[in-house]
Amino acid sequence: MSVPDIAHVRDWLLGLQQRITSACADIDGKAFLSDPWRKPEGERLQGDGVTAILENGNVFERAGCGFSQVRGPQLPPSATQHRPELAGAPFEAMGVSLVFHPRNPYAPTVHMNVRMIAATPAGGEPVCWFGGGMDLTPHYGFEEDARHFHRVCKDALAPFGEDKYPRFKRWCDEYFSLRHRGEQRGIGGVFFDDFAELGQARSFEMLQTVGDALLPAYLPILSRRKDTPYGEREREFQLYRRGRYVEFNLVWDRGTHFGLQSGGRTESILMSMPPLASWSYRREAEPGTPEHELIRRFLVPQEWA
Repeated sequence: MSVPDIAHVRDWLLGLQQRITSACADIDGKAFLSDPWRKPEGERLQGDGVTAILENGNVFERAGCGFSQVRGPQLPPSATQHRPELAGAPFEAMGVSLVFHPRNPYAPTVHMNVRMIAATPAGGEPVCWFGGGMDLTPHYGFEEDARHFHRVCKDALAPFGEDKYPRFKRWCDEYFSLRHRGEQRGIGGVFFDDFAELGQARSFEMLQTVGDALLPAYLPILSRRKDTPYGEREREFQLYRRGRYVEFNLVWDRGTHFGLQSGGRTESILMSMPPLASWSYRREAEPGTPEHELIRRFLVPQEWA
């Protein structure tokens, strides 16, 4: 199996990062800070990247979109749990990952990641695969938003086979689950990993299509909700639900574990965290309230598209 041209993949990923941050900066009115970085010589993990971050904006309380390309002598455990034959293999990984936390509680948080990993087992040929997806985490549920987000995901994957959206949608529901609490992180979207079954060229094309779908999936929702009036009650509930987001990223997320286990750049790995979050002991939403409706109606896997 041939490995895609690394320079071509890198150029596309950097272009995707630029397109997304430019569009979101136009909405916010504040520019992203671009922070290029390179791992120092002598560290176990080598490589470079660009972290684009917007904090204390007009629309986004915190929005991070990072590109990285790294090389290491040994795949971390989080990357080989489904590929034990690659344990100990040197690897190269690159991708774009983003999490946007809007200021308005009615505007949902969004996450997207698109990545490629290549590894070379001892005495073997290079192995390459792709992964990623996108998912939406509302604090207040709106059916039109959920249906729009999933419809864009479904339409983006349609050219690659009728099985892809339902399969990746189910995978997303299963993955973005706070298993220690028995609840979903949000309304899902699509997620795939260890993917190369369409061949290298077509699999990369699918990755590109998913990445390019982020803006049409998210920006119409953001535009609808970013100026909705809200008060202290909604803000307090937003911070409480952000606490769940933090729990998932630190306890379950393979991307976070991969970065930390491989010696990645901590500031870039943890840019997904919200600027503020809170926790409450055994908090229960009152039946009939919008907060209870989120949990009862929206944080349950279901067919949206």
